[in-house]
Order: sequence, then C-alpha cells, then structure tokens
Amino acid sequence: MQTVYLGAAIRAAEGIAMSRFGLDEDDLMARAGLAAWRLVLERWPQAQRIGVACGPGNNGGDGYVLAALALGSGRQVSLLQLGEGPGSDVARRAQAVFLQTGGQVSTFSADAALPQVDLWVDALFGIGLHRALHGAAVDLVHALNRATADQDRRVPLFALDVPSGLNADTGDDHGLCVRADVTLAFIVGKPGLYTGRGRVAAGEVVVDALGLADHLFDDLEPAARIARADALPACFAPRPRDAHKGHFGHVLCVGGDHGYGGALALCAEAAHRVGAGLVSAATRAEHVPVLLTRRPETMVRAVDDGHALKPLLDKATVVAIGPGLGAGEWSMWLLYAAMEAGKPIVFDADALNTLSRRDAEALPDAVLTPHPGEAARLLGTTTDAIASDRLRHARQLAARFDCAVVLKGAGTVVAAPGQVPILIDAGNPGMATGGMGDVLTGVIAGLIAQGAAPFDAAACGALLHAVAADRAARDGGERGLLPSDLFATLRRSANPDASA
Repeated sequence: MQTVYLGAAIRAAEGIAMSRFGLDEDDLMARAGLAAWRLVLERWPQAQRIGVACGPGNNGGDGYVLAALALGSGRQVSLLQLGEGPGSDVARRAQAVFLQTGGQVSTFSADAALPQVDLWVDALFGIGLHRALHGAAVDLVHALNRATADQDRRVPLFALDVPSGLNADTGDDHGLCVRADVTLAFIVGKPGLYTGRGRVAAGEVVVDALGLADHLFDDLEPAARIARADALPACFAPRPRDAHKGHFGHVLCVGGDHGYGGALALCAEAAHRVGAGLVSAATRAEHVPVLLTRRPETMVRAVDDGHALKPLLDKATVVAIGPGLGAGEWSMWLLYAAMEAGKPIVFDADALNTLSRRDAEALPDAVLTPHPGEAARLLGTTTDAIASDRLRHARQLAARFDCAVVLKGAGTVVAAPGQVPILIDAGNPGMATGGMGDVLTGVIAGLIAQGAAPFDAAACGALLHAVAADRAARDGGERGLLPSDLFATLRRSANPDASA
C-alpha cells in the first residue's frame, strides 16, 4: 500500500535528500515544475492557453517553473501573482527565469475578470498552510472555483502538491479551498488528500517522487497507508479444499428493537456474504419470521433479556451489536451481556451511543465503527472538530478504548494502538443512506469469525465494503444505491478470482 506522510516528515526527507545527494531548493523546485509540466502534456495536450496562479512561497515557485516551460513550448501563459510576488529567494529566482523567457506577470485584482484560458494551474499555497485563507487569496480561490465550475465553458483546474487552502496533514479546508480536477503530489502523498474534505477538493491524486528514493523516509514515521481495490486479494487466502463450516466461525448479530429488524437483517446477510461459517441473530420476537423468510440460512432467536442471550453468546466466535438495537432497557440488557461474554465485539450505531455514556474502558478485542456524529459523542467533542482532523481523532478513539476503530465517511480511517492507520481510497456518495453501516458491521464481524485479527478485519472489511459499493454503483449509478445492492458485489469482491 502507498504510504503518506505529514508535512514535517516530508520537509525532513527533503533535507536528507539535499544533504545526501548534493541537491538544493532550486533543484527540487526545478524537478517539481518539470513533473507538473509533463503531467499537463499528458492530461491536457490540447491546452494552448494556460493560466497559472502563483502564491508567495515555494509552491508559487513551482508554478513559475511550469509557466516558463509552457512558454518555451509555445503556449500562451497568463500568470497571476498573489500580492507583491515571491517571498523566498528560490521562488524569486524561478520568477526571474520566467520573465527572462519572455513571460509577463499580472497581479490579481478582485475587480478584474480572470483571463480566458484552457487550463488553470493552482500554485498558490503548498503543504505549509495550516490556517484559513484570507485577504486577496479568498477572492482568487473563489474566482478559480467559479471559472472551473462554469457549465457553459468548463476549464479544468490542476493543483500543484495540494489544492490551495487545504491542510495537507488533516484534510480540513477551513471552509474554502481550491476544487481541483487533478492534484499532483510531490515526493509522496499527503494524508489530507485522501480523507474528509480533501478527498473532494483534490480530485484525482497523482504522486510523483521527483526522482527521490523511497528510503529517504526509512527513519520517518508514516502518517497512514492508502488502501485501494488492488489490495483486496491480500485480504483473502484461498480456502482449503477440505474446509467445513466450523473452520469459518460463528457470528452472532444482536439488535433489532421494535421496528428496526431490517438493520439486523442487513448485518446478518453481510456476515454470510463475506464467508462466515455460521450466522445467528438475536432480536425481538416480532422480527423472527421476517428474518427467517429473508435469509433462511440465518439462525434467528427471540430474546427477552440478557439471560436469554447468554446461551447464544457461548456458541459465538464474534458478536456484532448495535444495528437497530435501540436505547431502552431491553437494549441495555443485551449490550451488557455481550460485553461480559469475553468475545470479540463489533460495535455500531446504538451500541456506540451507549458506550459514549459510560466511562472509557479498554476493549482490546473490539472494533468500533462510528460515523462522525457517533465519534464526536464518544470523544465529547463536535462533528466539526472530528471533520477538521479525522486521522487524529480516529487515533484518539483507538487509544481511548484500546481497540480498532473505523471512522466512517469520505476517506474512511481505520486506526488501532500500535498500528499505522489505513485510509480507504474507495467508496462513493451513494453510500450515504441508512443501513450501509449495518452491512459494514456484518462484514467486519464475518472476517473476525474467519480468524482475522480485529485491526485486519476492520481494514479489510472497510475496504471490501467500499469497493463493493463502487462496483454496485457502476451497475446502476450512485443515486438510489441501497445497502442490499452490495450483497452480490460483496461476494464477488471477497473472492478476488471471481471479482473482475
């Protein structure tokens, strides 16, 4: 899997490269500008009029290098500088080369219309910006976003390293950032490009190492690893030909209070579809006939309290609790009985909300699967705070409960104590519908039943769930995608040889 790093580690690696290979900032800037120009030629070869918006720092310097290369190739270049121009020596030297090539620089004014171009290049701010945009930068970013969103004449927008205004470490845009079609990340990827608002702002992310060796990062701590569909085969080993159901564990799904039996049905079927050997469901009596009719393979039992649940817990390999659980007395009895059973547990929905009202406790064999609102309740903060740094808050949750955590949302984060977090680079907006989390709970529980450690089950399960949703969306579109639409693609995705 691709590894991504925080800005501090990237700057340290740049220092190592310069000292080890005799490079300087001018060399790195030249490499970045050339890499960007090559991608322009690859993606937009017909663009004859190129607009470049340059900020005061080294990201602006990268833009001047690209602009000089474009000018030298015969393109028409409209270069807008922000404010008084370059603020660093290396960026000033890059600007001087552009001017010597025959280029002209205009200072951005909010009162003037942007020039008509075939492509805009965002070189305003790089990885060092950790605050909200202000002053003329706000007006320029708004202007760029309007120009590239014009339906009558849409102009693509290409961001250098990160979309300006986006925090490369966290994915927070402080309310405003460039909305790019393609972002070229220099040297390595940055976590903010793959989660939260950054996943939308960055568009397609392309990484160019600039000819620098991976081992520059050997002694630097990674921020996360990126998991994509091509990682799925590593999650699923072929089954032995003499396998039987006892080899693949027993999932017990607990929930389905009055009126919420469907949530438990989704959870149970997901556990079946990823290969659990046996699946049971403990629920209200009213839901038993419906669950049996929907999926007769599920062993469904009515339970009135925690005592009735105990025999089922004794037989289970893993417990999935929370889908449709509710928050009444019946729900509390079942949750406390499950927590006392000493089995691995996947917590979702109402089970997470109950945890948020208890003192923090170690749950080393558990997986928590909160959406941002549930995560905020578990940490005693707000959903906006969670969104501002999803990676950090996922790690905090993992440390607080000493367990694996799946922080759901755009760019799902999987974290656990002592593990490098995983960012899931898959999934789509069609997943924003009730019941998707119930399917994920069943998926993760089904993988634990088959012998996966909680963190591995959480990472592989979150990836499998997202990939299955992408494949289901390809069949009919994102809008109107239902959780139950994932079951066929879950099965195919969990059998990599059959999932092409």
